Amino acid sequence: MLASFHRPLIGIAGDMRQFNGIDVHGVSHRYVTAVIEGSDGIPVMLASIGTEESGGLYPQDALLDRLDGLLLTGGRSNVEPHHYEGKPFRDGTLRDPMRDATTLPLVRAALAGGVPLFGICRGIQEMNVALGGSLHPYLWEVEGARDHRMRIIAPMEERTALRHPVRCIPGGLFERWARDAGLDPRGFMVNSLHGQGLDRLAPGVVVEALADDGVVEGIRIDTARGFAVGVQWHAEHGARGHPFSEVLFARFGEACRARAIARTARDRVA
Repeated sequence: MLASFHRPLIGIAGDMRQFNGIDVHGVSHRYVTAVIEGSDGIPVMLASIGTEESGGLYPQDALLDRLDGLLLTGGRSNVEPHHYEGKPFRDGTLRDPMRDATTLPLVRAALAGGVPLFGICRGIQEMNVALGGSLHPYLWEVEGARDHRMRIIAPMEERTALRHPVRCIPGGLFERWARDAGLDPRGFMVNSLHGQGLDRLAPGVVVEALADDGVVEGIRIDTARGFAVGVQWHAEHGARGHPFSEVLFARFGEACRARAIARTARDRVA
């Protein structure tokens, strides 16, 4: 590990959850360890309290000015359709409006401020919606799409196991990273734990990887000033052990560390 002075502070988007009937802010331990082990970063959980832009508490620019990277996590809840002019959710669909009110403005602010941005599962969906794209709210009902949902009743090892191949778009960033990882960019296996998927792509969103059924599995933001990547699979489960996910967290960490060094130098001058 590098000296702690240059280890980046990485914000991890949390969810509003219930524990023993009490509302709590939480994030899976997998994301915390992935930031530490995969990106050599210091994790900072961000509570879902909304930003000033959305009527909440975070002044997003001041918050991001103190961070070196932003990790958008997966979660059981789904981005509400009104954010992309979709039809209302059916009864029983899990939602987290405070998470939406936090992450969607933070995506735009992070991109505007050049803060490294990495979205996983719900996170890739938030990136697309924040920039003007839309989602398939019930992906398993889309003609030709496989059922990508997590097998909830199965043991954890089976839930997070590799389930389908993805192929990288020729000439893209992911193709190069796959080769760096010793993988065939024409097809390597990933896990699958999601019920929503990208539909209409937002301006600036470039597809980097597709599942064998055509579902978008990887993107980058071509208008970003730095690292801005999203994947639909749960890369945090492979931050140690899955070659491509290891590369993802390593590249994210490098971008965050470069910002940490620049931020430290700026603060010293100030």
